[in-house]
Amino acid sequence: MRLFPWLELMICWFAWVYPYIFRAPLRQKRESITVSGPTYVGLFFEGLAIFMAFAFRLSPDSPLVLARIVPSVVFGVLAAVLAWTSVQHLGKQFRLRAGLYVGHELVRTGPYAIVRHPIYASLLCILLCTLLLLTPWEWILVSLAFFFLGTEIRVRAEDKLLASRFAEEFREYRDKVPAYVPFIR
Repeated sequence: MRLFPWLELMICWFAWVYPYIFRAPLRQKRESITVSGPTYVGLFFEGLAIFMAFAFRLSPDSPLVLARIVPSVVFGVLAAVLAWTSVQHLGKQFRLRAGLYVGHELVRTGPYAIVRHPIYASLLCILLCTLLLLTPWEWILVSLAFFFLGTEIRVRAEDKLLASRFAEEFREYRDKVPAYVPFIR
């Protein structure tokens, strides 16, 4: 067993998950509108994608090539940066499930100026980091298909909520800023 991929993954996953566990306001006692169904369905498919990244692995004797290592490091660092800055800019609007708090604000600063859902972008980056280090190409495609299915479900639910609260302001934001992959509408 090669040590480098696992060491890189442990560091990247820790750096990615840390702000969600220790910096985000998780237990807010504020009135809110919550849509749990799409969140749970989307999380199921995203979780399945992550499971596949770890379960369907390259054979132990396959060479670890720079064409996989370098982009995996880039995606791992990008995932952590997006996670930290997303939590910072979202602040008290942070939620695990799709919803809006009373007094919710439309955040458009930091990573939210580049993509509307940078937390999903960070999840995609940490998934790509993992897939590149551990997974054969054919399973990468299947894993990404499940990820995009789950994320699209969640994005549509959240966008619908934001449009219901912020109407024209959100429509203008949605028209200018891509969902979670920069430069792709």
